[in-house]
Amino acid sequence: MTHFGIICPPYPGHINPQSALGRELQNRGHRVTFLQIADMELKVRSQGVDFYPIGETLYKPGSLAITFKQLAQLSEIKALNYSVDFCQQITEIICQDAPRAIATLGIDALIVDQLEPVGETIAQSLNLPFICVSCGQAIHRRADVPPFFTPWSYNDDAWAKIRNQIAYTILDYSCRPILKTINEYRQRWKLPPYPHIYASQATLAHISQQPPAFDFSIPNLPPQFHYTGPLRNPSPQNVSFPYERLTGQPLIYASLGSVQNTKADLFRAIAQACQGLDVQLMITHGGGMSAEAVATLPGSPLVVEYAPQLEVLAKASLTITHGGLNTVLDSLSYGIPLVAIPITFEQPGTGARIRWTRTGEVIPVSRLSIYRLREAIQRVLTEESYSHNAQKIQRSIRTAGGVKRAADLIEQSLGKKGVGNWELGVGEERELGVRS
Repeated sequence: MTHFGIICPPYPGHINPQSALGRELQNRGHRVTFLQIADMELKVRSQGVDFYPIGETLYKPGSLAITFKQLAQLSEIKALNYSVDFCQQITEIICQDAPRAIATLGIDALIVDQLEPVGETIAQSLNLPFICVSCGQAIHRRADVPPFFTPWSYNDDAWAKIRNQIAYTILDYSCRPILKTINEYRQRWKLPPYPHIYASQATLAHISQQPPAFDFSIPNLPPQFHYTGPLRNPSPQNVSFPYERLTGQPLIYASLGSVQNTKADLFRAIAQACQGLDVQLMITHGGGMSAEAVATLPGSPLVVEYAPQLEVLAKASLTITHGGLNTVLDSLSYGIPLVAIPITFEQPGTGARIRWTRTGEVIPVSRLSIYRLREAIQRVLTEESYSHNAQKIQRSIRTAGGVKRAADLIEQSLGKKGVGNWELGVGEERELGVRS
């Protein structure tokens, strides 16, 4: 048995797939513990995975909700820039507290989300094996691959590579507080500098929950990189849903995820675009809308706070989304085409892949209008090519292996080195990390 620690961003879009992976590993006899801030304890435990608090001296409880509230007011590059300070704080918390937590718990290996890159530094400082998992789109720090926050398609022409490199340089500059914190600790722990943000140094395995068909045709990927498809399995958390209110009309499922779900104006635009169409609009807002805002939505949408996403998508004809990868992949798992309205973070890059695979239409939030949105909805609903292409991705997801293959790859990658060999030598390194 191996005791895995999971280090990932404190966002449901990362906690949920990582929890599915944790449950699969637990079913195989391993132990799994999230190292997280206290605000996420109920969320993690509700997913059936162990939790250990970090940041109790540095983190002010409730700060995550305040951050989400502010982020919901921003979009595009402003949201990215605002998030840097919070991410730097989480980086400091992990560096200060994770080594001691790992020693206390006797953790043998780390599962590190690519969007929490300091986790790799923790593993290296303690000489622990680690696996990188991309819950968002996999980030390849290569000149020919566009950055995750851009709407650009793959292009290996020289001009495109220069454009991409400039964008990556801007990303590193914007994230310099995070890089500075990481490299201060790397210097303390006698590790070479970490030159670029989100440049994974995984050598055992790098797992992406994209299926291979929902990415650009990127040549010469490293052998340790694997597309497994969505990390999903049944959660112990049950969500009720008023199925009796479904009318039998083509169902449109609309969700803005867990961070952007307070954008009442965007939900209003979606409702107005669907008004008068022969469809039933269903909106799930995760508590982001007040009862007053829901009551004033145009038309007669079915609005719920939470929904069992996979079960409802099985009945849907179209998904309207901000471009969060989890909702996109869940939709494509059922062959459901999409209308995406990317707002910030990796959402423009996910939109670029929707365009690349022709599985839906994409409208940047800065160009959104009721007319454009209604036109996109009608086009995706009526032109069979979108459903046909979505079903291609559905087949790719079915053959990618999902959470079981991801767990297989983790076990196999540790087996190549011998888990016992790792365990024999980590005690001294753990002590060094705690002392530092």
